[in-house]
Amino acid sequence: MPQGDYIELHQKRNGYRLDHFERSRKKSARKVKEDSAHAQKLIGLKAKLWNKKRYAEKAKLKRDIKIHQERTNKRVNEEVKEGAVPSYLLDREQTNRAKVLSNSVKQRRKEKAGKWDVPIPKVKPIAEDEIFKVIRSGKRQKKQWKRMITKVCYVGDSFTRKNPKYERFIRPSGLRFKKAHVTHPELKSTFYLDILGVKKNPQSPTYTQLGIITRGTIIEVNVSDLGLVTETGKVIWGKYAQVTNNPENDGCINAVLLV
Repeated sequence: MPQGDYIELHQKRNGYRLDHFERSRKKSARKVKEDSAHAQKLIGLKAKLWNKKRYAEKAKLKRDIKIHQERTNKRVNEEVKEGAVPSYLLDREQTNRAKVLSNSVKQRRKEKAGKWDVPIPKVKPIAEDEIFKVIRSGKRQKKQWKRMITKVCYVGDSFTRKNPKYERFIRPSGLRFKKAHVTHPELKSTFYLDILGVKKNPQSPTYTQLGIITRGTIIEVNVSDLGLVTETGKVIWGKYAQVTNNPENDGCINAVLLV
């Protein structure tokens, strides 16, 4: 168990204080004034950074409120029924939820958030110890800040290793893959395509950044050889695919194209 989780463990075993929720409510109510007082004292670069952070928070809050309002928008049914309506039903209006957002906007929002309709919607979480192996370094092997990646990963053609002395994450050459077996679900055929990059690893954003490929990862592949074109007639260069196997066990990457 991680060292800092003793408070959560105690709360699970013994429950909360009797006034816990009241105290936390008051604390959150006070936070606005504390933030305001803190902002008034800041000057220079710290004030700029603080204002930038607050602006981003407010913008996100406004966006969330707007999305919520769009989702819960209601409109009145103006259909006139045949026949007389009883007096006790005259004041009653039937409402239904309006679908305000079009499918294209929803799709764009999903893609921006990194969510797609994928073959494998849920994946089993992998422990950090399984992906990273601790490498001891230093004259007496006392330093433990280096990590060796034990899963398959992708690095671009322009990738240059750091000086081994300063390299924190070591990606072994034997586990670096450049190509993947990608199956087209409509054509029912498999192609051996170049990988262009790792779009999203569901395990962690850090793994996405490092290019680690596990089951359920969304990768971008080069589909220019397949001859796919857009509605305007332009050749599609790259397309997303989801990894369906465990590459470190099979020695190859199998993926399904997201059409």
